[in-house]
Amino acid sequence: MSRAIQEFRQVWKRGWIKAHPVRFAGMQLHLLFRTLFAIFWLAAGINKIVKDWLTSDILKEIFLERLTEMPPDAFASLFLQWFALPLYGLVAWVITWGEIYSALGLLLGFTTRIAAAVSLFILCGFAAGGYYDASLIPFFILTAVFLWWPSGLWLGIDRPLAKRYPASRWFR
Repeated sequence: MSRAIQEFRQVWKRGWIKAHPVRFAGMQLHLLFRTLFAIFWLAAGINKIVKDWLTSDILKEIFLERLTEMPPDAFASLFLQWFALPLYGLVAWVITWGEIYSALGLLLGFTTRIAAAVSLFILCGFAAGGYYDASLIPFFILTAVFLWWPSGLWLGIDRPLAKRYPASRWFR
């Protein structure tokens, strides 16, 4: 059994908290950011469903407009022309349901690291499509933190599932 899985059983006990106050405060901050990030993804996913991204040409129009703002020989232009535009329907589904899955996974602490990996995939897609700017840097940093630390073991559905299935990588 991994050290993280053994330690998660002690995290919420008063003795552990008194022995590790700084670490406990960091964990609380991590859980706060995980919750806020999840709410962000949930709002983004719901917005896409409400605006009918899954069955309309909205994303295609967004991509075409974005193409007019970039140099034609930029990687983002080529990415949009050769990948995103021809597959805009599939891209809309992947983005929308990826955001919903990431939100629920991070919010509930269920397959937390996999949810963070899906978030990273979506963010990389945004960056490749020419939507990269300095505002994405904190999102990449948060995603890296969520991938690194097993916060689903601290608070979430991963905790009882890791106890029940200790050999499974899904819940670490």
